[in-house]
Amino acid sequence: MNQLSKSVRNIMVIFLFCFIALISYIAYFQVFKGPDIASDSGNKRLWAKRNEVLRGTIYDRDGNPLTNSIRIDKFNQSREYINGDLYVHALGYIDERFGITGLEDEFDSELSRYNGFSNGIRSFINNFDLKSAFENRDEEKIGNGVVTTLDYNIQKAAYDAMGNLKGAVVAINPKTGEILAMVSKPTYDPNNLEQVIEEANSGVDKESKLLNRAIDGKYPPGSVFKTVTLAAALENNPDIVNETFHDTGKIVFPDGTSLSNYMNQVHGDLSLQMAYRVSSNFVFGTLAMDMGNAKLKEVAERFGFNSRINGVGLSIPQSNFPTLKEEEMGNIAQSGIGQGSVLSTPIQMAIVASTVANDGVLMQPKLVNKVVDKDGNTVKEIPNKALRENVISADVANTIKEYMGYLVSNNIYRWPSFEGTNAGGKTGTADYMKEDGSEGIPHGWFISVAPINDPQIAVAVIVEEGENGAGSAANIASKVVRAAVLEK
Repeated sequence: MNQLSKSVRNIMVIFLFCFIALISYIAYFQVFKGPDIASDSGNKRLWAKRNEVLRGTIYDRDGNPLTNSIRIDKFNQSREYINGDLYVHALGYIDERFGITGLEDEFDSELSRYNGFSNGIRSFINNFDLKSAFENRDEEKIGNGVVTTLDYNIQKAAYDAMGNLKGAVVAINPKTGEILAMVSKPTYDPNNLEQVIEEANSGVDKESKLLNRAIDGKYPPGSVFKTVTLAAALENNPDIVNETFHDTGKIVFPDGTSLSNYMNQVHGDLSLQMAYRVSSNFVFGTLAMDMGNAKLKEVAERFGFNSRINGVGLSIPQSNFPTLKEEEMGNIAQSGIGQGSVLSTPIQMAIVASTVANDGVLMQPKLVNKVVDKDGNTVKEIPNKALRENVISADVANTIKEYMGYLVSNNIYRWPSFEGTNAGGKTGTADYMKEDGSEGIPHGWFISVAPINDPQIAVAVIVEEGENGAGSAANIASKVVRAAVLEK
């Protein structure tokens, strides 16, 4: 009898253990795995639920529709992108077969949300017609709309200026953080996703058309990063503006390696302003070594490097600035000119330019201004928000803007579209190594703010294999700035 009781007890213990394990697994699944499955783009129930509501419209900043949703049947709808590939990387796409990306993803819940009660009440209040509000309760459910910050004229100028070149353009209103334009080339047709995805999956697409280079492309920033180095140097030693630097054309390091100026130029005696204009690697490499890695890294991080920047309607991955040892003088000098292991997204350099333009205040980048209902009534406004108030002082920012203005004003003959814009800028030539270890054709960069006395726009442009920033990148930036300042 005792043996039987013992056996029963053992069996009960085993069953209890299994029960606890089962309950624990269910709890784990519900808490940790359930939300991922529920939000998975391949979840058929999610798509069925989403398709109950006709997807809301995405608009440009002036209220012009950029998308249209068409009801196919009770359980299906199609999404049309009215301007083809003009806004494709900013908006992304939504497709039951291929998932959801970009702004479509970031604001999916709003675009799929329909509140029948509030819409009915609003209709009654606006029209004082209870009967009409009641009769219309069974009309097509239409999701909320999203009014973006994108400006058609600036977007079109950036798109056209890029032409068939590879690269990206980002334009920001420095006072508000509003993204006025976002272009990544090459593009793809969002209305023909099946072919685009098939080409990407089969390896036919060698140009990474689906990649949003403006946000997700990481490149050595080259000399446009000298703007950050200049900010750190001015902060570290305000009297440096009165110093004269003797540029010998090359810094030779203790290990025998060296850092030379572009095209091995020797500039001789230079003011700091002139060193910025001619983009002296000798001067800015020396400044980086004098300050040390810790100081330059701290200023770079204030501008947003080494952290994700929380935007509205977009997720911005971190750009990278290295931690280096004091004895790594060559690497420290390289970091001061935006080379070595420094990597930046185009939007990060646009944020640098924007922060300088805004007297050292870094505004939250945002792609959306407000959410509206199907009738255009405001549901929610997205306020402008300062992420960091004192990235650099206003005095330092003003000095940098002065230097940027000096650079552009002395090169108007090369970039005629800047004429009359009172713009400032900085060129950049970024060296890099290919996967096979060979040197690639340098990327061309240009950052710009305009007008210098009252900035309305900050721009970053990268042209892959553009050779140098004074060429195509500067010309693209000049046309974007002109569209914003003179052709509104």
